[in-house]
Amino acid sequence: MAPIPKPPAEPHDNPDTYVGLDADRAERLARDRGWSTVRSLPPGAIITMEYREGRLNFEVKDGQVARAWKG
Repeated sequence: MAPIPKPPAEPHDNPDTYVGLDADRAERLARDRGWSTVRSLPPGAIITMEYREGRLNFEVKDGQVARAWKG
C-alpha cells in the first residue's frame, strides 16, 4: 500500500501583511514565501469552506488585497 502523501508545511507567515498590496505583487510574494496555493477572489465570492493546508486566500478589490486568510 502506498504511503499517504503529506502536504508541505504551511509557511510561518501572517496573512495580514498582504493587505493593501497590489494583488499580483502579493501573489508573487506569497509563492516566494512558500504558499503552495494562492487564491484571489472578488469581494463576496461564494467559496467552499474546507481548510486546505498551504493555501492563502486573497479578497481582491480594485486590484488590491482587501483581506487575506489561510486555508
